[in-house]
Order: sequence, then structure tokens, then C-alpha cells
Amino acid sequence: MKIGNVTLAADFMGHSVPTPEATLSTDDYLVVETAFFGAPEAKLKFSPEDFTLHINGKKKPLASEPSELVFKSLKDPEWAPPEQKEKKSKTSFGGGGDTDGSSTPAPVKVPIELRRTMSQRVGKASLPQGERPLPQAGLIFFDYHGKVATIHSIELVYKGPAGEGTLPLTP
Repeated sequence: MKIGNVTLAADFMGHSVPTPEATLSTDDYLVVETAFFGAPEAKLKFSPEDFTLHINGKKKPLASEPSELVFKSLKDPEWAPPEQKEKKSKTSFGGGGDTDGSSTPAPVKVPIELRRTMSQRVGKASLPQGERPLPQAGLIFFDYHGKVATIHSIELVYKGPAGEGTLPLTP
């Protein structure tokens, strides 16, 4: 899509967070991969506030969120938590002392090194902020906890220094 002297291209990624090293995921955010192209030596100022997302024709759009907010919800599909040994209950109320499997498991802690690595990957893959030379590409994020399968129409709205435009995306 042409906006002023700049061309904007975008691709809807759903809850997937593509990085050069691996594809991560997040259940709490939708991800749109964007790219801006312009004349040689052209520059453009980028900000998360320049983007909104209209889903299923709703009047109220979703505002773009900084990548730092996405970090806490990142998951690496290739990482598996270490197996935990099953513990026997020391007390029983009406049972034989064995656990029946209905108790909730302890929360899994992702190692700090892995969280740091994932955060760095997403930071590098995100659309940079501030004035930058073109071309520029990167991910932008929108707070959305629903299922991607319920999305029937989606539009990326850009209102920034280059001008204004709406780009329909394929869900």
C-alpha cells in the first residue's frame, strides 16, 4: 500500500512471533510483520502509536503495544519443562494416601537465560522506534487474548509521519 512517498507491506502472523533464530509464540498478543520502503536515503520516524488493528469490523481498534510488554507472555514451542517426580501425599482425607492426580501441578519456571534470549530475539525482530533510514521491517504487537480462528477480517491502520492508510490483511 502506498502512503505518501512510502510503501507499507504487512503480513498477519497470528500468535506466532517469527525471529531469525526460531519462531516463538504468545497467547496474549497478535503479531503483524511490517515493512516500509521508500526512495534511496529516505527516512521515517516509527512509533507503536502509529498503528491500530481493526478485527472483524469492530469500531474500537486495538492499539499497538511496545515489544517490551510481550516479553512476559513469550513461549518457545521447542522448550519442554524438566520432568517432575510425582510426590506422595503425607496426609490423606478419605483416601489411601496416594495422590489421585487431581491436584494442580506446580507452576513451571522458564529458566532466566531462556527468557532473556527470547526477549532479545523479539526486541531485534520488532519494528524499531525513532527516525530510521528506509527500508525498515519489523514486528508490531496488539493485545488480544482470543483465538485466531475467530478472526474473519483484519485491517492494519497506519496514521503516522508518512500519512494515513488502511491495509486489509489475511487472517
